[in-house]
Amino acid sequence: IGPSIPKEVFHAMLKDNKVLQNLSLQNCSDWVTDKELLPVIGQNQHLQRVDMSGCASLTRHSLVAVSLSCRHLQHLGLAHCEWVDCLSLRSLADHCGGLRSIDLTACRQLKDDAICYLAKKCSELKSLSLAVNANITDESVEEVAKNCRGLEQLDLTGCLRVRNQSIRTVAEYCPKLQSLRVNHCHNVTESSLDPLRKRNVLIDVEPPLPRALVLLQDMLGFAPFINLQI
Repeated sequence: IGPSIPKEVFHAMLKDNKVLQNLSLQNCSDWVTDKELLPVIGQNQHLQRVDMSGCASLTRHSLVAVSLSCRHLQHLGLAHCEWVDCLSLRSLADHCGGLRSIDLTACRQLKDDAICYLAKKCSELKSLSLAVNANITDESVEEVAKNCRGLEQLDLTGCLRVRNQSIRTVAEYCPKLQSLRVNHCHNVTESSLDPLRKRNVLIDVEPPLPRALVLLQDMLGFAPFINLQI
């Protein structure tokens, strides 16, 4: 109900609160700014989960405040927060090493150096989204794989510069991986995805059908059973 709450009411509800553990603001993007959020963050040091996804009117100061105040933070949502920059993410990594999941979808200011720093400092990450960021390359993905070996979910949707090399590194270093999203990663092919499929990792792109089967399907309108080993 975030959009229907006036910011004055938000302030009145939380002005004396010091025990929040979960703060979700993704539906409050029309009105929430640093002015409303910073006091709440400052006095709620037990926050474990914060979601600021889509809050376009916030600034890097809110992320720095979270990093300095919320040392027990485990889950952070920053999807479509284009104000997130390398320095504020480094602050988060320095102070919130126990992070379990972070969503950095479409945080387009971020580059490899910031993601590599995060991976080294937050080695307990289990879920990470770097989707829709053209700056992210194999360097980031390989550093995440080598440092966050308990990784279970990785979203690289639309990371156009990610290639097979880093996906092979993920397969090698992340035995607990359960889900990988690589849609629109045009340089990632089945040669790197097949080993993960054999481990029953859920991948969001379908494996290519053998060409002969595709031709038969086009001609007949359905896919007949064919022993492809013949």
